[in-house]
Amino acid sequence: MTSHRPDLLKFEQLPPEPRQKRSQEKRRRLKDAALQLFRSRGYERTSVEQIAKRANLATGTFYQHYRSKQQLLLALMDELLAAMGRLSLRPSYSGDVRASLRELLARGFSNDLRYLGAYRAWEEAVLYDPQMANSQIKIREWTTQRVAALLAALQQWPGARPGVDVPALAKVIDTLFWSLMAQAVFIGRVELNDWIDAATHLIYHALFHDPQE
Repeated sequence: MTSHRPDLLKFEQLPPEPRQKRSQEKRRRLKDAALQLFRSRGYERTSVEQIAKRANLATGTFYQHYRSKQQLLLALMDELLAAMGRLSLRPSYSGDVRASLRELLARGFSNDLRYLGAYRAWEEAVLYDPQMANSQIKIREWTTQRVAALLAALQQWPGARPGVDVPALAKVIDTLFWSLMAQAVFIGRVELNDWIDAATHLIYHALFHDPQE
């Protein structure tokens, strides 16, 4: 369907997943603490010491699991990409195109909301780190390809407009998705649902004829 997702940890030499439940729990607490702090404070204003303190662990314990704050962010973003990759973008036609589109968008955001803090931190980090900026380009290429494959599938549904420039529309929708991800850090569920409704409306009218037409 599309190329493989970028592997953000390929060259990171991340310590292997702990086998003991106690160590697994410590790693989970470090991730949760980082997500909370990245969401509320951002990347630059969050330190390793603060993450360890929020997790109720010693700073030394942090370095048993991650070499740096950057490596922890890469691990969290890699988890986000893995969750996105598991999301099926093969829509099933139910007769109600709008409802099918909205359900697909809502499922995507329900998977991603846990990682909003990671994405806020990522947006900061890519501004200063050339390696991360290069990874960002690969991520966007991957997600745009996935969106393009989705749009191509939707074009086979009844009522689809002919001649839609799928690659161009995929770039626009992908940009909209990441913009919503960035803004979702600062808005509530109700407003996010309103934005998902608006995005559904835009995509529908870009791809399908209105019944009145």
